[in-house]
Amino acid sequence: MPQNADQFFSTYIKRFLAENRAGRELAEDLKRCGVGLMPLVDHCTLRTHDVDRRAREVVDMGFRPDDTIGVIEFENWWARVYRCPGYPTLFIDQAFAGERGQGSLIPAWVDAHGDQRFHHIAVLVEDIEAAMAAMVEKGIEFSGDIVGGRGSDLRQIFTRPEKKDGQVFTVLELIERHHGYRGFLPPQAEGLMQSSRE
Repeated sequence: MPQNADQFFSTYIKRFLAENRAGRELAEDLKRCGVGLMPLVDHCTLRTHDVDRRAREVVDMGFRPDDTIGVIEFENWWARVYRCPGYPTLFIDQAFAGERGQGSLIPAWVDAHGDQRFHHIAVLVEDIEAAMAAMVEKGIEFSGDIVGGRGSDLRQIFTRPEKKDGQVFTVLELIERHHGYRGFLPPQAEGLMQSSRE
């Protein structure tokens, strides 16, 4: 029997937290104050070799492509955003086929880790600098600089990637949104992608 969206997020978030220290530390703090992680998850990213094939599972759960955003294209990879009311947004990405996809980080990541887990979970925060400072006190490191200026629609940063078998694995993203913005700015996502290269 196919899993429903509640089971999907429960399974995938547990899997992510078991293997990502930054996410685990944050989830434990939120659990202690009775909030929990799920209400704060902005979006989750699945990496794959074939977006349309990978999306079938989530479409069966009621997720639909966000046609207001459409396909988001970058230099050597692309993504589609899927939404279902009441659940975090799913961002599913892949490298372009052929020569255009050369240099993308996605195929090697999928070859190493598969497409049945989240590459990252983005947690919505009120103040990205304050959230970073609290996490740095716990020994969490970040990659690169915050992408997006103060007061802009979207500000984001990745933690330093966890490693599995010596390869870059998962990251936690902190995301700050303003002005009701629900999208994903291509320059921002490309900057984040590069910050996860190690």
